[in-house]
Amino acid sequence: MNTPSTAQQPLTEGNRPLADLPPLPSLCRAGAQRPVPNDAACFALWDKYAMLPNIRRHSLLVAHVATALAQRAADMGFAVRVPEVRAGGLMHDIAKTYSVRHGGSHAQIGAAWTVAETGNYAIAQGVMMHVWWPWALPQGPEICSLPFFVIYADKRIRHDSCVTLEERYEDLLERYGRNAASREGIGVAYRQGKNIESALEAQLGWTLHENSFNCGRVVD
Repeated sequence: MNTPSTAQQPLTEGNRPLADLPPLPSLCRAGAQRPVPNDAACFALWDKYAMLPNIRRHSLLVAHVATALAQRAADMGFAVRVPEVRAGGLMHDIAKTYSVRHGGSHAQIGAAWTVAETGNYAIAQGVMMHVWWPWALPQGPEICSLPFFVIYADKRIRHDSCVTLEERYEDLLERYGRNAASREGIGVAYRQGKNIESALEAQLGWTLHENSFNCGRVVD
């Protein structure tokens, strides 16, 4: 379930006003030379951390959508390292199996593992932030960066199918909307997803709402 906890609501964070959050970290840009694991290296880490088959299929589709967005941005001249975005998609749920079995934040654990395994802080930032972005969203070119490609891609993939944001969150409401707090969290995440979608569309000149990204060709 990829929804913000009560402590990650947009108006407060850890019971502090949003204005008191630490400054927004610099988004890792394409110019820096950082190690980028290829698909084989990411798949080896899936094996090392015993990723469940359904999470592998989900991650492969998230990587596919994130890569399509990044390639569109790169083709338009944005400073984007497409292989790095793909690795971010492949790694975003690296700790999901562990957290299902043992608890803890799969985003936080996964980010720590990503740094340890790859030394790439840009990919780790994408893993850490793929559930929820706690700062104001950039509306200009900075929206075309790894964290937002991965966040949006993750919100478009329900299990191993590409769906609209509306379909994704209707499913989440049905499965997890057990009380008012959980329903509010799901709604907050949905609205953030829609805002990211609109901001990406504005920069990429691409209608994303019902774009399937040819996901049916990626997994059986």
